[in-house]
Amino acid sequence: MNASATLSASRVIGGTSFTRKSSSSSLQKTTPRRRRGNVSVNARLVGNPAPHFEGEAVIDQEFETISLDQYKGKKYVVLFFYPLDFTFVCPTEITAFSDRYEEFSKLDCEIIGCSVDSKFSHLAWIQTERNEGGLGDIEYPLLSDLKRQAVHAYDVYDENNGEALRGLFIIDKEGIIQHATINNAPFGRSVDETLRTLQAIQYVQTHTDEVCPAGWKPGDEAMKEDVKGSKEYFSKL
Repeated sequence: MNASATLSASRVIGGTSFTRKSSSSSLQKTTPRRRRGNVSVNARLVGNPAPHFEGEAVIDQEFETISLDQYKGKKYVVLFFYPLDFTFVCPTEITAFSDRYEEFSKLDCEIIGCSVDSKFSHLAWIQTERNEGGLGDIEYPLLSDLKRQAVHAYDVYDENNGEALRGLFIIDKEGIIQHATINNAPFGRSVDETLRTLQAIQYVQTHTDEVCPAGWKPGDEAMKEDVKGSKEYFSKL
């Protein structure tokens, strides 16, 4: 078999399919998997192709099928998982991302929220007003992962509780995961930091000889990725 051949494992259950691809040349170097509490953690998601997802989502109070493929070559994707609908921290995150959606859209980025709830639960939550613990209308899709396939593919499934941890992934236009974070359930994530990280990713992808130091924001000076360039940067601190 040619060493560059691509192997694909795919399954479709309940209308949602997920696929992982790997090169046969790396079959002898299987990515190690660890256990972190009750969650299986793949340490090599970052820098590798994002696992494919396809399933039903609620968009503008309608049911639509979405997949990662429809964004490849067109948009960045912020894919974030949250534990459950009709909970407490989750609506603060979902509405915070919705309120800032335009800032992500200007950067050619789609936001997708995902949980293990059904599409009907998503719709009911969206149709509940914010002042009653609901979401109200939101600006981006909520994906249903009722069969727990996406949460397994992205290694964010808490088996004891039967729900997702707060995993967040930034996927670039080529379908490569450039950033990943996972929070435990009790505390939410920062929209500001997600946006800043997206901006940093886009900067280094268009300035290939530069890197972004800690806390970099648009307008800040970046650093040349060599000894001379780094010394010039540090000399200005």
